[in-house]
Amino acid sequence: MTEILRTLYPEIEPYAFGHLDVGDGHVIYWERVGTPGAKPAVFLHGGPGGGISPTHRRLFDPALYDVTLFDQRGCGKSTPHAELNANTTWHLVADIERLREMAGAEKWQIFGGSWGSTLALAYAEKHPERVSELIVRGIYTLTRAELDWYYQFGVSEMFPDKWERFIAPIPPEERHEMMLAYHRRLTHEDKAVRLEAAKAWAIWEGETITLLPDPATSGKFEEAEYAHAFARIENHFFVNGGWLEEGQLLRYAFRLRDIPGVIVHGRYDMPCPAKYAWALHKAWPRAEFHLIEGAGHAFSEPGILDQLIRATDKFAGKV
Repeated sequence: MTEILRTLYPEIEPYAFGHLDVGDGHVIYWERVGTPGAKPAVFLHGGPGGGISPTHRRLFDPALYDVTLFDQRGCGKSTPHAELNANTTWHLVADIERLREMAGAEKWQIFGGSWGSTLALAYAEKHPERVSELIVRGIYTLTRAELDWYYQFGVSEMFPDKWERFIAPIPPEERHEMMLAYHRRLTHEDKAVRLEAAKAWAIWEGETITLLPDPATSGKFEEAEYAHAFARIENHFFVNGGWLEEGQLLRYAFRLRDIPGVIVHGRYDMPCPAKYAWALHKAWPRAEFHLIEGAGHAFSEPGILDQLIRATDKFAGKV
Protein backbone atom coordinates (compact mmCIF):
# COMPACT_ATOMS: atom_id res chain seq x y z
CA MET A 1 0.00 0.00 0.00
CA THR A 2 2.73 2.45 0.94
CA GLU A 3 4.46 1.73 -2.36
CA ILE A 4 1.26 2.53 -4.27
CA LEU A 5 1.03 5.91 -2.55
CA ARG A 6 4.74 6.60 -3.03
CA THR A 7 4.24 6.01 -6.74
CA LEU A 8 1.50 8.64 -6.76
CA TYR A 9 3.18 11.23 -4.54
CA PRO A 10 6.70 11.54 -3.13
CA GLU A 11 7.30 12.07 0.59
CA ILE A 12 5.04 14.92 1.68
CA GLU A 13 6.25 17.09 4.53
CA PRO A 14 4.05 19.58 6.40
CA TYR A 15 4.47 23.18 5.34
CA ALA A 16 3.18 24.20 8.79
CA PHE A 17 2.61 22.48 12.11
CA GLY A 18 1.99 23.36 15.71
CA HIS A 19 0.03 22.78 18.88
CA LEU A 20 -3.40 24.22 19.68
CA ASP A 21 -4.60 24.64 23.25
CA VAL A 22 -8.25 23.55 23.12
CA GLY A 23 -8.91 23.94 26.83
CA ASP A 24 -9.65 21.37 29.53
CA GLY A 25 -5.88 20.79 29.82
CA HIS A 26 -5.67 19.40 26.27
CA VAL A 27 -3.24 20.56 23.59
CA ILE A 28 -3.64 19.00 20.16
CA TYR A 29 -0.94 18.60 17.53
CA TRP A 30 -1.85 19.72 14.01
CA GLU A 31 -0.09 19.91 10.66
CA ARG A 32 -0.91 21.25 7.22
CA VAL A 33 0.28 19.70 3.97
CA GLY A 34 -0.12 20.42 0.29
CA THR A 35 -0.40 23.86 -1.27
CA PRO A 36 -1.34 26.83 0.91
CA GLY A 37 -4.63 28.30 -0.25
CA ALA A 38 -5.61 25.24 -2.33
CA LYS A 39 -8.77 23.21 -1.70
CA PRO A 40 -9.23 22.93 2.09
CA ALA A 41 -9.74 19.53 3.70
CA VAL A 42 -9.38 17.91 7.10
CA PHE A 43 -8.35 14.31 7.76
CA LEU A 44 -9.93 12.50 10.75
CA HIS A 45 -7.99 9.46 11.91
CA GLY A 46 -9.42 6.28 13.38
CA GLY A 47 -9.46 4.69 16.78
CA PRO A 48 -10.55 6.64 18.74
CA GLY A 49 -7.03 6.98 20.05
CA GLY A 50 -5.12 6.19 16.85
CA GLY A 51 -3.26 9.14 15.41
CA ILE A 52 -2.05 10.52 12.12
CA SER A 53 0.86 9.20 10.07
CA PRO A 54 2.86 10.38 7.04
CA THR A 55 0.92 7.86 4.94
CA HIS A 56 -2.33 9.74 5.56
CA ARG A 57 -0.87 12.84 3.89
CA ARG A 58 -0.66 10.93 0.61
CA LEU A 59 -4.41 10.44 0.28
CA PHE A 60 -4.64 13.92 -1.26
CA ASP A 61 -2.90 15.38 -4.30
CA PRO A 62 -0.60 17.98 -2.67
CA ALA A 63 -0.79 20.26 -5.72
CA LEU A 64 -4.57 20.55 -5.37
CA TYR A 65 -5.25 20.35 -1.64
CA ASP A 66 -4.45 22.24 1.55
CA VAL A 67 -5.02 19.52 4.16
CA THR A 68 -5.16 19.83 7.93
CA LEU A 69 -4.34 16.64 9.87
CA PHE A 70 -4.36 16.43 13.64
CA ASP A 71 -3.95 13.99 16.51
CA GLN A 72 -7.20 13.87 18.44
CA ARG A 73 -7.20 14.47 22.18
CA GLY A 74 -4.88 12.20 24.14
CA CYS A 75 -3.12 10.45 21.26
CA GLY A 76 -0.18 10.83 18.93
CA LYS A 77 1.69 14.06 19.67
CA SER A 78 -1.26 15.61 21.50
CA THR A 79 -1.03 16.00 25.25
CA PRO A 80 -1.64 14.82 27.87
CA HIS A 81 -1.03 11.34 26.48
CA ALA A 82 -3.85 8.77 26.89
CA GLU A 83 -5.96 11.30 28.81
CA LEU A 84 -9.67 10.46 29.20
CA ASN A 85 -10.92 13.55 31.01
CA ALA A 86 -12.78 16.04 28.77
CA ASN A 87 -12.36 13.64 25.85
CA THR A 88 -15.67 12.94 24.11
CA THR A 89 -17.09 13.01 20.60
CA TRP A 90 -18.44 16.51 21.14
CA HIS A 91 -15.13 17.83 22.44
CA LEU A 92 -13.57 16.55 19.20
CA VAL A 93 -16.30 18.11 17.05
CA ALA A 94 -15.57 21.45 18.76
CA ASP A 95 -11.83 20.94 18.12
CA ILE A 96 -12.51 20.46 14.38
CA GLU A 97 -14.36 23.77 14.34
CA ARG A 98 -11.44 25.50 16.06
CA LEU A 99 -9.08 24.09 13.45
CA ARG A 100 -11.36 25.18 10.60
CA GLU A 101 -11.35 28.72 11.94
CA MET A 102 -7.58 28.58 12.36
CA ALA A 103 -7.23 27.38 8.74
CA GLY A 104 -9.45 30.22 7.55
CA ALA A 105 -11.79 27.89 5.66
CA GLU A 106 -15.48 28.75 5.40
CA LYS A 107 -16.12 25.19 4.23
CA TRP A 108 -13.85 22.21 3.92
CA GLN A 109 -13.83 18.61 2.81
CA ILE A 110 -14.16 16.09 5.62
CA PHE A 111 -12.33 12.76 5.18
CA GLY A 112 -12.68 10.08 7.83
CA GLY A 113 -12.36 6.32 8.09
CA SER A 114 -13.48 3.82 10.74
CA TRP A 115 -13.90 5.88 13.95
CA GLY A 116 -12.99 8.81 11.69
CA SER A 117 -16.21 8.12 9.75
CA THR A 118 -18.17 8.28 13.01
CA LEU A 119 -16.59 11.60 13.89
CA ALA A 120 -17.02 12.90 10.33
CA LEU A 121 -20.74 12.09 10.39
CA ALA A 122 -21.19 13.66 13.83
CA TYR A 123 -19.42 16.84 12.67
CA ALA A 124 -21.23 17.03 9.32
CA GLU A 125 -24.65 16.52 10.92
CA LYS A 126 -23.94 19.27 13.45
CA HIS A 127 -22.28 21.68 11.01
CA PRO A 128 -23.53 20.79 7.49
CA GLU A 129 -22.98 24.35 6.32
CA ARG A 130 -19.24 23.93 6.95
CA VAL A 131 -18.81 20.81 4.79
CA SER A 132 -18.01 21.05 1.07
CA GLU A 133 -17.80 17.26 0.59
CA LEU A 134 -17.71 14.21 2.80
CA ILE A 135 -15.58 11.12 2.15
CA VAL A 136 -16.16 8.28 4.63
CA ARG A 137 -14.67 4.79 4.74
CA GLY A 138 -15.29 1.79 7.01
CA ILE A 139 -18.60 3.11 8.29
CA TYR A 140 -19.14 2.84 12.03
CA THR A 141 -22.36 4.31 13.45
CA LEU A 142 -21.49 3.23 17.00
CA THR A 143 -24.71 1.44 17.91
CA ARG A 144 -24.79 -1.14 20.67
CA ALA A 145 -25.23 -3.89 18.08
CA GLU A 146 -22.01 -2.87 16.32
CA LEU A 147 -20.08 -2.78 19.60
CA ASP A 148 -21.39 -6.18 20.68
CA TRP A 149 -20.57 -7.66 17.28
CA TYR A 150 -16.90 -6.81 17.72
CA TYR A 151 -16.38 -7.08 21.47
CA GLN A 152 -18.90 -9.69 22.59
CA PHE A 153 -20.14 -12.11 19.95
CA GLY A 154 -19.79 -12.10 16.19
CA VAL A 155 -16.22 -11.49 15.08
CA SER A 156 -15.32 -13.98 17.82
CA GLU A 157 -16.80 -16.66 15.55
CA MET A 158 -14.60 -15.62 12.62
CA PHE A 159 -11.34 -15.42 14.58
CA PRO A 160 -11.61 -17.98 17.40
CA ASP A 161 -7.85 -18.19 17.87
CA LYS A 162 -7.41 -14.42 18.15
CA TRP A 163 -10.55 -14.13 20.29
CA GLU A 164 -9.08 -16.63 22.73
CA ARG A 165 -6.08 -14.35 23.18
CA PHE A 166 -8.34 -11.32 23.56
CA ILE A 167 -10.39 -12.83 26.39
CA ALA A 168 -7.37 -14.43 28.13
CA PRO A 169 -6.67 -11.47 30.49
CA ILE A 170 -10.31 -11.43 31.65
CA PRO A 171 -11.60 -13.95 34.25
CA PRO A 172 -14.51 -16.10 33.00
CA GLU A 173 -16.97 -14.46 35.41
CA GLU A 174 -16.38 -11.06 33.75
CA ARG A 175 -16.51 -12.12 30.12
CA HIS A 176 -20.22 -11.39 29.69
CA GLU A 177 -19.28 -7.67 29.51
CA MET A 178 -15.91 -7.54 27.80
CA MET A 179 -15.82 -3.78 27.25
CA LEU A 180 -16.52 -3.09 30.92
CA ALA A 181 -14.04 -5.73 32.05
CA TYR A 182 -11.34 -4.11 29.96
CA HIS A 183 -12.43 -0.66 31.14
CA ARG A 184 -11.64 -1.63 34.74
CA ARG A 185 -8.12 -2.63 33.73
CA LEU A 186 -7.48 0.23 31.30
CA THR A 187 -8.31 2.74 34.03
CA HIS A 188 -6.41 0.91 36.76
CA GLU A 189 -4.04 3.02 38.89
CA ASP A 190 -1.15 0.65 38.11
CA LYS A 191 0.26 1.46 34.67
CA ALA A 192 1.59 -2.09 34.28
CA VAL A 193 -1.98 -3.39 34.54
CA ARG A 194 -3.13 -0.79 32.04
CA LEU A 195 -0.39 -1.67 29.57
CA GLU A 196 -1.07 -5.41 29.72
CA ALA A 197 -4.75 -4.84 28.99
CA ALA A 198 -4.00 -2.20 26.37
CA LYS A 199 -1.75 -4.49 24.39
CA ALA A 200 -4.32 -7.32 24.33
CA TRP A 201 -7.10 -4.90 23.33
CA ALA A 202 -5.04 -3.28 20.58
CA ILE A 203 -3.69 -6.55 19.13
CA TRP A 204 -7.25 -7.90 18.79
CA GLU A 205 -8.01 -4.94 16.52
CA GLY A 206 -4.71 -4.95 14.69
CA GLU A 207 -5.09 -8.61 13.69
CA THR A 208 -8.72 -8.40 12.52
CA ILE A 209 -8.84 -5.25 10.38
CA THR A 210 -7.35 -6.62 7.17
CA LEU A 211 -8.72 -9.35 4.93
CA LEU A 212 -5.35 -11.12 4.96
CA PRO A 213 -2.68 -10.86 7.67
CA ASP A 214 -0.60 -7.71 7.22
CA PRO A 215 2.25 -7.19 9.71
CA ALA A 216 2.81 -3.68 8.35
CA THR A 217 -0.68 -2.74 9.53
CA SER A 218 -0.94 -4.81 12.70
CA GLY A 219 2.59 -4.21 13.98
CA LYS A 220 2.00 -0.75 15.43
CA PHE A 221 -0.74 -2.12 17.71
CA GLU A 222 1.93 -4.05 19.60
CA GLU A 223 3.89 -0.91 20.52
CA ALA A 224 3.27 -0.25 24.22
CA GLU A 225 2.77 3.52 24.22
CA TYR A 226 0.67 3.49 21.05
CA ALA A 227 -1.47 0.66 22.44
CA HIS A 228 -1.85 2.48 25.78
CA ALA A 229 -3.47 5.57 24.26
CA PHE A 230 -5.33 3.61 21.58
CA ALA A 231 -6.93 1.09 23.92
CA ARG A 232 -7.71 3.50 26.78
CA ILE A 233 -9.32 6.13 24.58
CA GLU A 234 -11.16 3.70 22.31
CA ASN A 235 -12.56 1.75 25.24
CA HIS A 236 -13.51 5.01 27.01
CA PHE A 237 -15.51 6.15 23.96
CA PHE A 238 -17.13 2.79 23.36
CA VAL A 239 -18.16 2.14 26.97
CA ASN A 240 -19.91 5.51 26.80
CA GLY A 241 -21.53 4.85 23.43
CA GLY A 242 -19.63 7.77 21.93
CA TRP A 243 -21.96 10.14 23.83
CA LEU A 244 -24.44 9.55 21.02
CA GLU A 245 -28.08 8.59 21.25
CA GLU A 246 -28.66 5.05 20.02
CA GLY A 247 -28.96 5.19 16.22
CA GLN A 248 -28.37 8.95 16.15
CA LEU A 249 -26.03 9.12 13.16
CA LEU A 250 -28.36 7.28 10.79
CA ARG A 251 -31.46 9.00 12.19
CA TYR A 252 -30.02 12.43 11.43
CA ALA A 253 -28.41 11.50 8.10
CA PHE A 254 -31.06 13.66 6.38
CA ARG A 255 -28.89 16.62 7.40
CA LEU A 256 -26.33 15.42 4.85
CA ARG A 257 -28.77 15.68 1.94
CA ASP A 258 -27.12 18.70 0.31
CA ILE A 259 -23.53 17.46 0.81
CA PRO A 260 -21.80 15.62 -2.06
CA GLY A 261 -20.09 12.53 -0.76
CA VAL A 262 -18.48 9.14 -1.25
CA ILE A 263 -18.95 6.07 0.95
CA VAL A 264 -16.32 3.31 0.66
CA HIS A 265 -16.64 0.02 2.54
CA GLY A 266 -15.01 -3.40 2.36
CA ARG A 267 -17.36 -6.35 1.81
CA TYR A 268 -15.50 -8.38 4.47
CA ASP A 269 -14.97 -5.59 7.00
CA MET A 270 -14.98 -7.41 10.35
CA PRO A 271 -15.04 -4.50 12.86
CA CYS A 272 -17.70 -2.61 10.88
CA PRO A 273 -20.42 -4.79 9.32
CA ALA A 274 -21.38 -3.67 5.82
CA LYS A 275 -25.08 -3.41 6.68
CA TYR A 276 -24.44 -0.06 8.38
CA ALA A 277 -22.64 1.34 5.34
CA TRP A 278 -25.58 0.17 3.24
CA ALA A 279 -28.01 1.85 5.65
CA LEU A 280 -26.07 5.12 5.38
CA HIS A 281 -26.17 4.82 1.59
CA LYS A 282 -29.96 4.48 1.70
CA ALA A 283 -30.31 7.41 4.11
CA TRP A 284 -27.94 9.63 2.09
CA PRO A 285 -28.64 8.78 -1.56
CA ARG A 286 -26.66 11.74 -2.93
CA ALA A 287 -23.40 10.05 -1.94
CA GLU A 288 -21.67 7.57 -4.24
CA PHE A 289 -21.51 4.13 -2.67
CA HIS A 290 -18.68 1.67 -3.26
CA LEU A 291 -18.82 -1.77 -1.62
CA ILE A 292 -15.38 -3.22 -2.30
CA GLU A 293 -15.18 -6.93 -3.01
CA GLY A 294 -12.18 -8.81 -1.59
CA ALA A 295 -11.50 -6.15 1.04
CA GLY A 296 -11.59 -5.92 4.82
CA HIS A 297 -11.55 -2.82 7.00
CA ALA A 298 -8.20 -1.04 6.60
CA PHE A 299 -7.76 1.86 4.19
CA SER A 300 -4.63 0.08 2.93
CA GLU A 301 -6.74 -2.61 1.23
CA PRO A 302 -5.98 -1.99 -2.49
CA GLY A 303 -9.61 -1.69 -3.66
CA ILE A 304 -10.48 0.67 -0.83
CA LEU A 305 -7.39 2.81 -1.37
CA ASP A 306 -8.16 3.09 -5.08
CA GLN A 307 -11.64 4.48 -4.44
CA LEU A 308 -10.40 6.90 -1.77
CA ILE A 309 -7.82 8.38 -4.15
CA ARG A 310 -10.45 8.57 -6.89
CA ALA A 311 -12.74 10.44 -4.48
CA THR A 312 -10.19 13.06 -3.42
CA ASP A 313 -9.14 13.52 -7.06
CA LYS A 314 -12.74 13.91 -8.16
CA PHE A 315 -13.61 16.56 -5.61
CA ALA A 316 -10.49 18.52 -6.52
CA GLY A 317 -11.60 18.56 -10.16
CA LYS A 318 -8.76 16.33 -11.30
CA VAL A 319 -9.41 14.48 -14.55
